[in-house]
Amino acid sequence: MKFLETRRTILAALALAGALGAVLPMQAFAAWPADKTITMIVPYPPGGATDVIGRILAQRLSTGLGQQVIVENRGGAGGNIGAAAAAKAKPDGYTILMGAITSHSTMATLEKGKLQYDLLKDLTPVMIVGHVPLVFVVHPSVPANNLKELIAYGKANPGKLTYASSGAGAPQRMAAELFKRQAGLEMVHVPYKGSGPAMTDLVGGTVLMMTETAPASLQFVKSGKLRALAVTTAQRIGMLPDVPTAMEAGMKDFDVSSTFGVLVPTGTPAPVVDRLNVELAKIMKDPEAQQQMLGQGVYALPATTPAKAGERLAQEVNRWNKVITESKIKADE
Repeated sequence: MKFLETRRTILAALALAGALGAVLPMQAFAAWPADKTITMIVPYPPGGATDVIGRILAQRLSTGLGQQVIVENRGGAGGNIGAAAAAKAKPDGYTILMGAITSHSTMATLEKGKLQYDLLKDLTPVMIVGHVPLVFVVHPSVPANNLKELIAYGKANPGKLTYASSGAGAPQRMAAELFKRQAGLEMVHVPYKGSGPAMTDLVGGTVLMMTETAPASLQFVKSGKLRALAVTTAQRIGMLPDVPTAMEAGMKDFDVSSTFGVLVPTGTPAPVVDRLNVELAKIMKDPEAQQQMLGQGVYALPATTPAKAGERLAQEVNRWNKVITESKIKADE
Protein backbone atom coordinates (compact mmCIF):
# COMPACT_ATOMS: atom_id res chain seq x y z
CA MET A 1 0.00 0.00 0.00
CA LYS A 2 2.79 2.39 0.89
CA PHE A 3 4.38 1.75 -2.52
CA LEU A 4 1.11 2.53 -4.30
CA GLU A 5 0.61 5.75 -2.32
CA THR A 6 4.14 6.88 -3.15
CA ARG A 7 3.58 6.09 -6.82
CA ARG A 8 0.35 8.08 -6.85
CA THR A 9 2.09 11.03 -5.21
CA ILE A 10 4.88 11.00 -7.81
CA LEU A 11 2.43 10.78 -10.73
CA ALA A 12 0.34 13.61 -9.30
CA ALA A 13 3.45 15.76 -8.90
CA LEU A 14 4.51 15.07 -12.49
CA ALA A 15 1.04 15.92 -13.78
CA LEU A 16 1.05 19.18 -11.80
CA ALA A 17 4.50 20.08 -13.12
CA GLY A 18 3.33 19.46 -16.70
CA ALA A 19 0.27 21.60 -16.20
CA LEU A 20 2.31 24.42 -14.71
CA GLY A 21 4.76 24.15 -17.57
CA ALA A 22 1.92 24.71 -20.01
CA VAL A 23 0.30 27.51 -18.01
CA LEU A 24 3.32 29.56 -17.00
CA PRO A 25 4.32 30.57 -20.57
CA MET A 26 0.72 31.62 -21.21
CA GLN A 27 0.71 33.64 -17.97
CA ALA A 28 3.98 35.25 -18.98
CA PHE A 29 2.45 36.47 -22.25
CA ALA A 30 -0.84 37.44 -20.62
CA ALA A 31 0.94 40.59 -19.43
CA TRP A 32 2.19 41.41 -22.95
CA PRO A 33 3.31 43.95 -23.84
CA ALA A 34 5.81 44.50 -21.05
CA ASP A 35 7.90 47.63 -20.77
CA LYS A 36 9.37 47.23 -24.25
CA THR A 37 8.84 49.02 -27.55
CA ILE A 38 7.02 47.14 -30.33
CA THR A 39 8.45 47.53 -33.83
CA MET A 40 6.13 47.57 -36.83
CA ILE A 41 8.13 46.83 -39.98
CA VAL A 42 6.84 48.51 -43.12
CA PRO A 43 8.58 46.83 -46.09
CA TYR A 44 8.43 49.93 -48.29
CA PRO A 45 9.85 53.48 -48.18
CA PRO A 46 7.94 56.25 -46.35
CA GLY A 47 5.01 57.90 -48.09
CA GLY A 48 3.33 54.97 -49.83
CA ALA A 49 -0.02 53.41 -48.95
CA THR A 50 1.52 50.65 -46.81
CA ASP A 51 3.48 53.22 -44.81
CA VAL A 52 0.47 55.49 -44.36
CA ILE A 53 -1.72 52.64 -43.08
CA GLY A 54 1.09 51.42 -40.84
CA ARG A 55 1.50 54.80 -39.18
CA ILE A 56 -2.23 55.19 -38.58
CA LEU A 57 -2.37 51.74 -36.97
CA ALA A 58 0.87 52.16 -35.01
CA GLN A 59 -0.33 55.37 -33.39
CA ARG A 60 -3.61 53.82 -32.32
CA LEU A 61 -2.09 50.52 -31.26
CA SER A 62 0.27 52.45 -28.98
CA THR A 63 -2.76 53.84 -27.17
CA GLY A 64 -4.66 50.56 -27.09
CA LEU A 65 -1.73 48.45 -25.92
CA GLY A 66 -0.31 51.03 -23.55
CA GLN A 67 3.09 50.58 -25.12
CA GLN A 68 4.86 52.48 -27.89
CA VAL A 69 4.63 51.00 -31.38
CA ILE A 70 7.21 52.49 -33.75
CA VAL A 71 7.32 52.19 -37.53
CA GLU A 72 10.55 50.99 -39.12
CA ASN A 73 10.73 51.32 -42.91
CA ARG A 74 12.74 48.55 -44.58
CA GLY A 75 12.16 49.02 -48.29
CA GLY A 76 13.65 47.16 -51.21
CA ALA A 77 13.20 44.08 -53.41
CA GLY A 78 9.47 44.61 -53.85
CA GLY A 79 8.81 44.43 -50.11
CA ASN A 80 10.76 41.20 -49.65
CA ILE A 81 13.58 42.64 -47.51
CA GLY A 82 11.23 43.93 -44.84
CA ALA A 83 9.00 40.87 -44.97
CA ALA A 84 12.02 38.58 -44.56
CA ALA A 85 13.23 40.61 -41.56
CA ALA A 86 9.82 40.23 -39.91
CA ALA A 87 9.64 36.51 -40.73
CA LYS A 88 13.06 35.90 -39.12
CA ALA A 89 12.39 38.04 -36.04
CA LYS A 90 11.93 36.49 -32.61
CA PRO A 91 8.26 35.48 -32.29
CA ASP A 92 7.70 37.26 -29.00
CA GLY A 93 5.15 39.89 -30.03
CA TYR A 94 7.63 42.75 -30.26
CA THR A 95 8.00 42.64 -34.06
CA ILE A 96 4.98 42.91 -36.36
CA LEU A 97 4.69 43.44 -40.10
CA MET A 98 2.46 45.90 -41.93
CA GLY A 99 2.24 43.86 -45.10
CA ALA A 100 1.05 44.50 -48.65
CA ILE A 101 -0.87 41.24 -48.92
CA THR A 102 -1.49 41.26 -52.68
CA SER A 103 2.11 42.13 -53.54
CA HIS A 104 3.57 39.59 -51.09
CA SER A 105 1.26 36.94 -52.55
CA THR A 106 2.39 37.55 -56.12
CA MET A 107 6.06 37.67 -55.15
CA ALA A 108 5.66 34.32 -53.39
CA THR A 109 5.19 32.84 -56.87
CA LEU A 110 7.37 35.13 -58.97
CA GLU A 111 10.39 34.79 -56.68
CA LYS A 112 9.76 31.22 -55.56
CA GLY A 113 13.02 29.62 -54.47
CA LYS A 114 14.75 33.01 -54.26
CA LEU A 115 13.01 34.48 -51.22
CA GLN A 116 14.60 34.28 -47.78
CA TYR A 117 11.27 33.39 -46.23
CA ASP A 118 8.11 31.40 -46.93
CA LEU A 119 5.07 33.67 -46.83
CA LEU A 120 2.59 31.01 -45.71
CA LYS A 121 4.90 29.18 -43.30
CA ASP A 122 6.99 31.93 -41.72
CA LEU A 123 4.37 34.65 -41.21
CA THR A 124 1.00 34.44 -39.49
CA PRO A 125 -1.75 36.94 -40.42
CA VAL A 126 -3.44 38.73 -37.55
CA MET A 127 -5.98 40.72 -39.58
CA ILE A 128 -6.56 42.00 -43.11
CA VAL A 129 -7.14 45.69 -42.43
CA GLY A 130 -7.79 47.58 -45.65
CA HIS A 131 -7.57 47.85 -49.39
CA VAL A 132 -7.02 50.41 -52.12
CA PRO A 133 -9.35 49.93 -55.13
CA LEU A 134 -8.02 49.96 -58.68
CA VAL A 135 -9.62 51.53 -61.72
CA PHE A 136 -9.35 50.88 -65.46
CA VAL A 137 -8.19 54.13 -67.03
CA VAL A 138 -7.49 54.83 -70.70
CA HIS A 139 -6.02 57.68 -72.70
CA PRO A 140 -8.81 59.83 -74.25
CA SER A 141 -7.70 58.73 -77.71
CA VAL A 142 -9.01 55.22 -77.03
CA PRO A 143 -12.53 54.97 -78.52
CA ALA A 144 -14.14 53.36 -75.47
CA ASN A 145 -16.42 54.79 -72.81
CA ASN A 146 -16.87 51.55 -70.87
CA LEU A 147 -15.25 48.15 -70.44
CA LYS A 148 -17.45 46.43 -73.02
CA GLU A 149 -16.44 48.97 -75.66
CA LEU A 150 -12.77 48.54 -74.68
CA ILE A 151 -13.05 44.78 -75.14
CA ALA A 152 -14.74 45.26 -78.53
CA TYR A 153 -12.01 47.67 -79.59
CA GLY A 154 -9.28 45.31 -78.39
CA LYS A 155 -10.73 42.36 -80.30
CA ALA A 156 -11.08 44.44 -83.46
CA ASN A 157 -7.47 45.64 -83.09
CA PRO A 158 -5.42 42.72 -81.70
CA GLY A 159 -2.06 43.80 -80.31
CA LYS A 160 -2.84 47.51 -80.61
CA LEU A 161 -3.80 48.05 -76.97
CA THR A 162 -0.77 48.77 -74.80
CA TYR A 163 -1.05 48.67 -71.03
CA ALA A 164 1.35 50.02 -68.43
CA SER A 165 2.15 48.64 -65.00
CA SER A 166 4.42 49.49 -62.10
CA GLY A 167 6.09 46.07 -62.07
CA ALA A 168 5.59 42.35 -62.60
CA GLY A 169 4.21 41.58 -59.15
CA ALA A 170 2.22 44.77 -58.62
CA PRO A 171 -1.57 44.53 -58.17
CA GLN A 172 -1.89 46.86 -61.18
CA ARG A 173 -0.20 44.27 -63.39
CA MET A 174 -2.18 41.38 -61.94
CA ALA A 175 -5.53 43.13 -62.49
CA ALA A 176 -4.62 43.88 -66.11
CA GLU A 177 -3.49 40.29 -66.71
CA LEU A 178 -6.68 38.90 -65.20
CA PHE A 179 -8.72 41.21 -67.44
CA LYS A 180 -6.67 40.25 -70.50
CA ARG A 181 -7.20 36.53 -69.83
CA GLN A 182 -10.92 36.80 -69.08
CA ALA A 183 -11.62 39.04 -72.08
CA GLY A 184 -9.45 36.97 -74.44
CA LEU A 185 -7.52 39.99 -75.68
CA GLU A 186 -4.09 40.41 -77.26
CA MET A 187 -2.50 43.31 -75.40
CA VAL A 188 1.07 44.51 -75.08
CA HIS A 189 2.51 44.99 -71.60
CA VAL A 190 4.83 47.96 -71.02
CA PRO A 191 6.55 47.68 -67.60
CA TYR A 192 7.72 50.71 -65.60
CA LYS A 193 9.68 51.14 -62.39
CA GLY A 194 6.82 52.60 -60.43
CA SER A 195 3.35 54.03 -60.97
CA GLY A 196 4.58 57.63 -61.36
CA PRO A 197 6.40 57.22 -64.68
CA ALA A 198 3.72 54.81 -65.91
CA MET A 199 0.97 57.37 -65.31
CA THR A 200 3.06 60.11 -66.93
CA ASP A 201 3.32 58.10 -70.15
CA LEU A 202 -0.35 57.13 -70.02
CA VAL A 203 -1.43 60.77 -69.75
CA GLY A 204 0.97 61.57 -72.59
CA GLY A 205 -0.48 58.84 -74.80
CA THR A 206 2.71 56.76 -75.01
CA VAL A 207 0.67 53.84 -73.62
CA LEU A 208 -3.10 53.51 -73.87
CA MET A 209 -4.39 51.77 -70.76
CA MET A 210 -3.64 50.98 -67.14
CA THR A 211 -5.29 49.57 -64.03
CA GLU A 212 -4.12 52.01 -61.36
CA THR A 213 -5.14 52.77 -57.79
CA ALA A 214 -8.16 55.01 -57.55
CA PRO A 215 -6.37 57.73 -55.49
CA ALA A 216 -3.54 58.01 -58.04
CA SER A 217 -5.99 58.14 -60.96
CA LEU A 218 -8.57 60.52 -59.49
CA GLN A 219 -6.98 63.86 -60.41
CA PHE A 220 -6.40 62.79 -64.02
CA VAL A 221 -9.94 61.47 -64.40
CA LYS A 222 -11.48 64.65 -62.96
CA SER A 223 -9.35 66.85 -65.24
CA GLY A 224 -10.30 64.82 -68.32
CA LYS A 225 -6.73 63.72 -69.00
CA LEU A 226 -7.78 60.08 -68.52
CA ARG A 227 -11.10 58.27 -68.87
CA ALA A 228 -12.25 55.87 -66.15
CA LEU A 229 -14.06 52.80 -67.52
CA ALA A 230 -14.58 50.56 -64.48
CA VAL A 231 -13.42 49.92 -60.93
CA THR A 232 -12.01 46.51 -60.05
CA THR A 233 -13.83 46.00 -56.76
CA ALA A 234 -17.08 44.14 -56.17
CA GLN A 235 -18.95 47.35 -55.33
CA ARG A 236 -18.69 50.89 -56.66
CA ILE A 237 -16.53 53.24 -54.63
CA GLY A 238 -17.22 56.64 -53.12
CA MET A 239 -14.30 58.29 -54.94
CA LEU A 240 -15.81 57.46 -58.34
CA PRO A 241 -19.49 56.75 -57.64
CA ASP A 242 -20.55 56.99 -61.30
CA VAL A 243 -17.97 54.50 -62.54
CA PRO A 244 -19.38 50.94 -62.78
CA THR A 245 -17.60 47.83 -61.54
CA ALA A 246 -15.91 45.37 -63.87
CA MET A 247 -18.48 42.79 -62.82
CA GLU A 248 -21.27 45.12 -63.96
CA ALA A 249 -19.59 45.02 -67.36
CA GLY A 250 -19.78 41.23 -67.38
CA MET A 251 -16.38 40.27 -65.94
CA LYS A 252 -17.13 37.23 -63.77
CA ASP A 253 -15.92 37.36 -60.14
CA PHE A 254 -13.62 40.28 -60.95
CA ASP A 255 -12.72 41.65 -57.52
CA VAL A 256 -9.13 42.92 -57.30
CA SER A 257 -7.56 45.53 -55.07
CA SER A 258 -4.29 46.32 -53.36
CA THR A 259 -4.85 44.68 -49.97
CA PHE A 260 -3.02 45.24 -46.69
CA GLY A 261 -2.76 43.33 -43.42
CA VAL A 262 -0.88 42.91 -40.16
CA LEU A 263 1.23 39.76 -39.72
CA VAL A 264 3.57 38.38 -37.06
CA PRO A 265 6.39 35.81 -37.14
CA THR A 266 4.98 32.29 -37.01
CA GLY A 267 5.32 30.94 -33.48
CA THR A 268 4.14 34.16 -31.83
CA PRO A 269 2.09 33.02 -28.78
CA ALA A 270 -1.67 32.81 -29.30
CA PRO A 271 -2.45 35.28 -26.46
CA VAL A 272 -0.33 37.91 -28.24
CA VAL A 273 -1.97 37.28 -31.61
CA ASP A 274 -5.42 37.42 -30.01
CA ARG A 275 -4.66 40.66 -28.15
CA LEU A 276 -3.35 42.27 -31.34
CA ASN A 277 -6.46 41.11 -33.18
CA VAL A 278 -8.72 42.62 -30.51
CA GLU A 279 -6.94 45.99 -30.63
CA LEU A 280 -6.96 46.04 -34.43
CA ALA A 281 -10.68 45.22 -34.43
CA LYS A 282 -11.32 48.27 -32.25
CA ILE A 283 -9.41 50.44 -34.71
CA MET A 284 -11.26 49.03 -37.73
CA LYS A 285 -14.61 49.82 -36.06
CA ASP A 286 -13.61 53.38 -35.14
CA PRO A 287 -15.28 55.87 -37.54
CA GLU A 288 -12.46 58.38 -37.01
CA ALA A 289 -9.84 55.79 -37.96
CA GLN A 290 -11.90 54.78 -41.00
CA GLN A 291 -12.08 58.38 -42.17
CA GLN A 292 -8.38 58.87 -41.52
CA MET A 293 -7.61 55.88 -43.75
CA LEU A 294 -10.14 56.92 -46.38
CA GLY A 295 -8.48 60.32 -46.55
CA GLN A 296 -5.44 58.47 -47.87
CA GLY A 297 -7.50 56.45 -50.35
CA VAL A 298 -7.63 53.33 -48.17
CA TYR A 299 -10.93 51.60 -47.44
CA ALA A 300 -10.98 49.91 -44.04
CA LEU A 301 -12.19 46.31 -44.05
CA PRO A 302 -14.47 44.70 -41.43
CA ALA A 303 -12.59 43.10 -38.54
CA THR A 304 -11.98 39.35 -38.83
CA THR A 305 -10.33 36.60 -36.80
CA PRO A 306 -6.71 35.51 -37.36
CA ALA A 307 -8.05 32.26 -38.84
CA LYS A 308 -10.08 34.16 -41.45
CA ALA A 309 -7.08 36.36 -42.21
CA GLY A 310 -5.02 33.22 -42.79
CA GLU A 311 -7.64 31.86 -45.17
CA ARG A 312 -7.65 35.14 -47.11
CA LEU A 313 -3.85 35.10 -47.44
CA ALA A 314 -3.86 31.52 -48.74
CA GLN A 315 -6.59 32.42 -51.24
CA GLU A 316 -4.56 35.37 -52.52
CA VAL A 317 -1.46 33.21 -52.99
CA ASN A 318 -3.41 30.51 -54.83
CA ARG A 319 -5.25 32.99 -57.01
CA TRP A 320 -2.19 34.84 -58.25
CA ASN A 321 -0.15 31.68 -58.57
CA LYS A 322 -2.73 30.52 -61.12
CA VAL A 323 -2.68 33.83 -63.04
CA ILE A 324 1.13 34.08 -63.04
CA THR A 325 1.63 30.46 -64.06
CA GLU A 326 -0.96 30.42 -66.83
CA SER A 327 0.13 33.83 -68.17
CA LYS A 328 3.81 32.84 -67.89
CA ILE A 329 4.71 36.10 -66.15
CA LYS A 330 8.36 36.49 -65.17
CA ALA A 331 9.74 38.48 -62.24
CA ASP A 332 11.92 40.64 -64.49
CA GLU A 333 9.29 41.71 -67.02
